[in-house]
Amino acid sequence: MPLHVHPAALDNAQLLKQCSMTAGQGTGPGGQHRNRRSTSVTYTHEPTGMQATASERREQKANRSMALRRLRLKLAIGHRSEHPRREPSVLWNRRRSGTKLPVNPKHPDYPALLAEALDVISEQGFDVGGAAGRLGITMSQLTRLLRHEPTAMGMVNEGRAERGFPVLRS
Repeated sequence: MPLHVHPAALDNAQLLKQCSMTAGQGTGPGGQHRNRRSTSVTYTHEPTGMQATASERREQKANRSMALRRLRLKLAIGHRSEHPRREPSVLWNRRRSGTKLPVNPKHPDYPALLAEALDVISEQGFDVGGAAGRLGITMSQLTRLLRHEPTAMGMVNEGRAERGFPVLRS
C-alpha cells in the first residue's frame, strides 16, 4: 500500500487495523434491547486520535457500520495527506465522467473522493478553480462535491476567506 493513500480511502480491513473500538450501552428510546445490550460503538483512529460514534440502531453491527462511515467522513475533512498526489487517483479517474464527477454523498466512495478533493484544494492554496483543473473536473462539479458536506464547505470557505478569495455559495 503506497504511503500517500488517505485513511478515508483505505478499505474496511485496512482502516479497522488502525482503529480501536469500544462498545457500550445506548441511551434514550429503543426499548430494553438497546438499553441493556452493548450496542453503541465508538471507533478511534489511533494515528490521528479522531473518533466517531453510532448508537441510534438496536443492533451493534448496524452501529459499527454507521460509526465507520462517520469516521471516514471525519478523516476526509479533518486529516490532510502528507504526500501530495501529482495526478488524480485511480478511484477519482474511474468515477469521473469527462469533466463531471457523479457521486451520491451516500455512496461508499464519497469520503475517499472528498478527502482527495480537499487535499488538492489545500495544496492549491484554496484556489478551487485550480484544484478542479488538476482533478480534471469543472469548478462547479468540485463545489457540488463539497456542498454535500457542510463542514467541508465551511473549512474551504474559511481557507478562501483567509487568503482573500470570495467564499463559495453553499
